[in-house]
Formats: sequence, structure tokens, C-alpha cells
Amino acid sequence: MKVVAVPVREDNYAYLLVDEPSNEAAAVDPYDVPRIQAAADELGVSIVAAITTHHHFDHSGGNENAKYPSAPIYGGSDKIPKLTHLVRDKDEFVVGKNIRVRCLATPCHTQDSISYYVTDTAKQSQPGGVFTGDTLFIGGCGNFFEGTGNEMHAALSYLGTLPDETITYVGHEYTAKNAVFAKSAEPRNPDITRLIHFTDENKITTGKSTIGDEKLWNVFMRPQSEDIKKATGLTGDDEAIVTKLREMKNKFRG
Repeated sequence: MKVVAVPVREDNYAYLLVDEPSNEAAAVDPYDVPRIQAAADELGVSIVAAITTHHHFDHSGGNENAKYPSAPIYGGSDKIPKLTHLVRDKDEFVVGKNIRVRCLATPCHTQDSISYYVTDTAKQSQPGGVFTGDTLFIGGCGNFFEGTGNEMHAALSYLGTLPDETITYVGHEYTAKNAVFAKSAEPRNPDITRLIHFTDENKITTGKSTIGDEKLWNVFMRPQSEDIKKATGLTGDDEAIVTKLREMKNKFRG
């Protein structure tokens, strides 16, 4: 299994999820079809499926222009253009010969947000990966456009049940800004200092961190931190703390 990030628009990520034995790939959030196809041509792989994390145009827009009429398009609601395979929580499908994809319902940013946990059945020692769309970002989370803090807390907690070594593949390159906000909310956390150094050293951060890292440096996954409770002025209610953190992040100008 190989995952190749394809930057699109100003700060979005699309991906190619490649089953190496078959040279078949799924395009994840293929907004810019020509760019995705160019990446596939460079790798020498055939695109056999499209996977959509949620219906927002900057993620699903490429479905309208897809050049692969026989390829299934997976997603969490009929709001997704050209959808052929509606998926729900815990549904599974296969890409190529060996890549197993498990669907995790993570509603909040949109109600049809699906995160996709991928593993290679032929390489069981290889860490899995998770495509999180705009639910989980490195060091942050998406806006609550269609949901609540309760839902985002549940979604992030659900992602937190994945193995710590699971590699994160996120929808946008927001890591540097997330790190600055995280430092303001939890200033004594040495892992947030590590996150800041990580952003200094990596222009592209997706695919280079793990769920285990997020538990250490993502303030939205750390509502029990005493510093975060102090920053929000709240205690005890994790969902309320996540909601307050999002409100603080929306106003943050650091």
C-alpha cells in the first residue's frame, strides 16, 4: 500500500491510494482530476475508484469531471456528486487486491463526513492510514458547519480508537496555524512545541504524523488537560470544552 498526497487548490489535499501489486488506485477527494491523473500517470497506476470524505465542493467537485465512468464513487450521502456506492459506519470495501477500507462515520463538519481507515492485508506489519477529510486536521479539527461540539468530540474520540501508529491523511494544510493556536491553549505541553518544530521543518505535513501524535498535541482531543480547562474556563464537560475551543479558534488571530 502506498499513499501519495496531491496538493490541489490553495491548501487542499487529494490522494492516490495505491495497491502496489495490481497497480490499481483509488482517488481520494479528487477535486482536480487532471492533476490526479498526472500523478497516476507518473506512478504508472490505473484509477479504479473514487473515495469522497464529504460533500463540500473542494473535496467532491472532481467527481463531476471524472474520466472513469465504470469506477465506483464511495461517499456518505446522496449530496455527493455522481455517488454510486453509499457507505455507512463500519461498511467495508476493497481497492485493488489487498487494500481493505473500513468506513468510520464522523459527522459534524458535515453530517455525511466519513473517515476511511485503510490497511494492507498483504503487509500486516505496515501501519494503517486514515483519510479524515475536514474532521481531523493535524493539530486541529474542522468547523462545526452541520454539527455540534458533542458530535465533534464523539468523532475525534472514535478516531482515537484507531491504533496509535495509524498515519493521518487530512483534507487541508492547516498545521502551522493549528500549532500556534494549540500553543496558546496549552502552553506547557512539550508535544505542541514538537508540533511547531515539525511545521517549521515540513511544508507538507500530511502523511507524516499519527493518531498517537494527535492524542499528544491536538488540543481538541485533549479536553481533560488542566491547561485546556483553564484556557476555556470550563471543567468536567468534554463536549463543552471542545465547543469552547472551536469558538476560541474561530476568533484566534495569533
